[in-house]
Amino acid sequence: MAKQVRMVLIDLSGTLHIDNTAIPGAVDALNRLRDGNVPFKFVTNTTKESKSFLHDRLTNLGFDIQKEDIFSSLAAARKLIVSRKLNPLLLIDPAADEDFEGLVNADHEKNAVVIGLAPDKFNYEELTKAFRLVLDGAPLIAIHKARYFKRSDGLALGPGAFVTGLEYSANVKAEVVGKPAAEFFKAALFDVPPEDTVMIGDDVNDDIAGAQAVGIRGVLVQTGKYRHGDENKIVPPPAKVCSSFVQAVDCILNKEI
Repeated sequence: MAKQVRMVLIDLSGTLHIDNTAIPGAVDALNRLRDGNVPFKFVTNTTKESKSFLHDRLTNLGFDIQKEDIFSSLAAARKLIVSRKLNPLLLIDPAADEDFEGLVNADHEKNAVVIGLAPDKFNYEELTKAFRLVLDGAPLIAIHKARYFKRSDGLALGPGAFVTGLEYSANVKAEVVGKPAAEFFKAALFDVPPEDTVMIGDDVNDDIAGAQAVGIRGVLVQTGKYRHGDENKIVPPPAKVCSSFVQAVDCILNKEI
């Protein structure tokens, strides 16, 4: 018999939408989950857009969501920067700047490197600046290390390749604050037990393996960045593999997970 589901954590890019296109049926499926009185929260590693930008995108696609329901790796990174009183070099996309307003003092030396998905900043000069800071002892903080993500024109490199390059050159290990970090999932849950929670996502490593490592049931959807056979790449395997978010919601409402 399936355990009670008291919280559903939902990935965004690749699970509910790809760029400016909603996954077919996802809007109605989310409404059905809400109508079924199943609490949910959106947990995302998206670093290319601020929470406001992302919320606007999703509402324009027809999703009925509240901004406060989005728990992002950007928010986790901001919290870490504030708690440690860091003045970081930010390698992030301009669309995400809003989430870091007031954190960087241009008149003081940088003492950390914080890196997300920043295509325009992944060039030799910017990465060399980051490398020199890290080589001199500044912590390297990865908002996440995704290998790739799905765009409308196909798969594209994630920040993981560039984080790993800095790790290799400076001979350090980055601290990861987003998925699959255990602390990220724990912070998203608040007081809901992991065993009463389901995570739905398209990334078998960051979404599913990360969630299951803290006791959350992982549901892998075959949309977005999913590649054939992904479900066989982790141990234990996903609790459930579904064709899309629509089927995942059906399974939850039918108590099949």
